Amino acid sequence: MVSDGGAKTALSRALEARGQDPSDLFAIGVRPPLPEYLRQLWERRHFIWYDSRQRAATQESRSMLGNVWLILRPMLDAAFYWLIFGVLIGASRGVENFPAFIVIGILMYRSTSSAITSGTGAMRAGKAMIRAFSFPRASIPISNVLQATLTAVITTISMCVAIILIPPHALPSITWFLMIPIFLMHMAMNLGITLITARIGFHLPDVSNLMSVISRILMYTSGVIFPIELFIDDPTIRSIVMLNPLYRVIDMSRTVLIDGQVPGLDSWLILAAWIVVLVVGGFLYFWRGEEIYGRELR
Repeated sequence: MVSDGGAKTALSRALEARGQDPSDLFAIGVRPPLPEYLRQLWERRHFIWYDSRQRAATQESRSMLGNVWLILRPMLDAAFYWLIFGVLIGASRGVENFPAFIVIGILMYRSTSSAITSGTGAMRAGKAMIRAFSFPRASIPISNVLQATLTAVITTISMCVAIILIPPHALPSITWFLMIPIFLMHMAMNLGITLITARIGFHLPDVSNLMSVISRILMYTSGVIFPIELFIDDPTIRSIVMLNPLYRVIDMSRTVLIDGQVPGLDSWLILAAWIVVLVVGGFLYFWRGEEIYGRELR
C-alpha cells in the first residue's frame, strides 16, 4: 500500500526490478477496486466470524437472565400483541391458529426491524476500530448481520418449540425443513438492508429516529400481527402490499410451519428478486462510500 501517486510510481519501479507485480498496489484512504475489496473481505472472514460469535455470546451478559432474554423478549411481545389484537380487538378473524400466527410474525419482524434500526449507527459505533486500523469497512455491517443471524438461530428454534406447545398446537411436518432456505433468504435480505442503512446513517445520524418510525410502519403493513390482506379491498393496494419482502418472508414461514404447505413459486421468485436487489445494490452503494468512512470520523 502507498499514500500517493508519486510514491506509488517509485515503488512500482522497485517492485518491477524485484520481479513483483505493481498492479497489486492501491492507495491508502482511496476506495479499492471492487475485486480487490472483495478479496480483502474474504481474507478477513475469520476475524468477522470471531467478532460476530463473541458479541452474540455476550450481548446480554450484563443482565441477570443473560441470553434468556433473546427468547423471553420476543415471546412477551407476542403475548402482548395477541392480547390486544386477538382478544380485545378481534383481529384474529379468519386465522385458525392465531397464537402461532402472532409468534411467527413478531419474531420474523424483530429480525428485520433490528437490521433497519441498528444499521444506521453501525459505522459510528465502530469508529474506534475505523480510526485505528485499515480494513474494508463493509466488515462492520457484515459482522453485525452475522451476529444477528447467530441470535436468530436461537430465536427461530424457540419459535418452533413455542408454536408446538401453545394451543391449538402447530404440529411438525416435512415442510418445516423449508424454514432453512427461508431463514437464509431472510438473513440475506437483512444484510442488504443493513448495508444500505449503515451508509445512510453514517451521513445522516439523525435518520436513526426516522428509521424507528419506518420500522413501525413496516410492522403494520407486513401482516405481522393481523392478516392484512383480509382488511384490504382494493386489489391494487393488496398487490403492492404482497410485494413487500418482509410480508413474503412472514407469509412463507407461516405457510410451512402452520399450514404444512409449500409456498408458491411466486413467493420464492419475488423474495429472491428482492435479495438480489438489496444485497448487490446495498453492497455497491456501501462500497462507493468506502473512502469517506474513516476520513469523516477523524
